[in-house]
Amino acid sequence: MYYTMKQVCDKTGFTYDTLKFYCNEGLIPNVKRDKNNYRVFDDQDVAWIESLSCLKNCGMSILEMREYVALCLKGESSIPERQKILDIKLKELDNKIKEIQQSIDYIHWKQNFYNDVLSGKTKYYSNLIKNDIISN
Repeated sequence: MYYTMKQVCDKTGFTYDTLKFYCNEGLIPNVKRDKNNYRVFDDQDVAWIESLSCLKNCGMSILEMREYVALCLKGESSIPERQKILDIKLKELDNKIKEIQQSIDYIHWKQNFYNDVLSGKTKYYSNLIKNDIISN
C-alpha cells in the first residue's frame, strides 16, 4: 500500500512543506513516484519518517540527520558510529532534563514562598528590592 504526501503528513504530524523539504534534503531516501510523478510512501517509509521526527526532536540539525541517514544506508557495519551520535544526543537531552527540572523546582519553591507570604507565615523579601525600601 502506498500513501500520498498528504496521508503521510496526517499520519506523522509533519507539515507538507517539512515533508517535501526532508525529501529534497535526501533525508528520506529511495522515495518512490507514482505514474503522475507524485511522491508516494510505503509503511517502511512512514516508519522512517517517524524516526526522523524523533531525531529532529532530539535536537539534530539537518546536517546531522543527513550524516545519520548516510550511516544508516551503510547498514549494520555503521551501527557503532550511529550509537556514538545517539549517545551524544542522549547526553544533551539528559542535560536539558536537568535544566528543566531545576526550573520546575525553582517555580515550586517560589510558589510556596508566595503562598507563605500571603498566609503570613513568612515575611516578604526580594532580591530586587533593598530591604530598607520594603515596608508593608
